[in-house]
Amino acid sequence: MPIRIPEQLPAKEILEQENIFVMDEDRATKQEIRPLNILILNLMPEKEKTEAQLLRFLGNTPIQVNISFLRLSTHESKNTSKFHLDQFYKSFDDIRTKRFDGMIITGAPVEKLEFSDVNYWEELQSIMEWSTKNVTSTLHICWGAQAALYHHYGIGKYELPAKCFGIYRHEVLEPKENLVRGFDDYFMAPHSRYTDIDYQKLIRIPDLKVLAQSDQAGVLIAASSDGKRIMVTGHFEYDAETLGEEYKRDRERGIDTQLPENYYPDDDPSNVPLHRWKSHCSLMFSNWLNYYVYQSTPYEWD
Repeated sequence: MPIRIPEQLPAKEILEQENIFVMDEDRATKQEIRPLNILILNLMPEKEKTEAQLLRFLGNTPIQVNISFLRLSTHESKNTSKFHLDQFYKSFDDIRTKRFDGMIITGAPVEKLEFSDVNYWEELQSIMEWSTKNVTSTLHICWGAQAALYHHYGIGKYELPAKCFGIYRHEVLEPKENLVRGFDDYFMAPHSRYTDIDYQKLIRIPDLKVLAQSDQAGVLIAASSDGKRIMVTGHFEYDAETLGEEYKRDRERGIDTQLPENYYPDDDPSNVPLHRWKSHCSLMFSNWLNYYVYQSTPYEWD
C-alpha cells in the first residue's frame, strides 16, 4: 500500500531504504481515487521509532493511505523533540471535527498506574469516545488495548508476578474471522508488559470475541463483533531488535528484568535474535486495512 506521509518525516528515509512504497504529495494528488485516511495516536516514548515500525506494515496493499499523527495536549513528551511534534503531529482540537477510516492507538509505558492516575486519561477517554462515531475501525495496541477494554467494557487489568517479556506461541481460536485470515494455526508474537487483563470478564462480554491467545501470555487478539474495535495486547509491530534494546535499557537502569523468553537463539544475548513474527504482523495489518477499514468505510463520510 503506498503510504502518503509528510515529506520531511525521518521515517520516510528508513522506509525508502527498505523498499516500502512511500508516495509523495504530487503523485498522490494525481491519482483519481479516494484514499484511506488513517490516524495514529502515538503514545510511545520513542515516537520516531514507533512511526517507522507502524508505517512499515501499512505500506503493503495497492490502496493509497494518508497518514496523520495525533498528540496529546495534556501530556508533554520527554523523549521526542518539540520541533518534531510541532512539525508532524496534530492536536485533538485540530481533528475532532473530521472523520477517519482507521485509527491506531499505541501502547504506553504507564501500565503499572491505575487508569485514573495517568495524567492524560481524561483526554484519552475523550478520544476513544470520539472514535466510536468518527472512525470506521480502531486498532488498539498493548496498553492501548487495555485502555480500550477498560473504557468501553469495564474490563480491568492486574499486575503480573513477573514481566511478560518475550516471544510466545499463540493459537488461532477463530480461523474464520477476517483479521486472522491466512494465519497459521499456531504463530509467534512478542509481548512486553507488566500487567494482564481479566480473561473471565472478557469472555463474558457478548460483544467481544477472542481471536488468538497463548497458554503463557494470555489473550493476544480480541475484537468487537462489528470490527470497530480491535485489541492486540502484544507488540506485533516490534522490530527484531526491540525486545533486546528494552532488555539492555532495563538492566542499565538497574531493573532486574529477566532475559526475554524464546528470543535469543540458545538464550545467549550475543546471538542475533530472529524476526519470527514479521509475516503474521504484515498479514494482520493487511487484513485490518482490507476487511475492517477499506471494505467497511463509506466512500464519502456524511
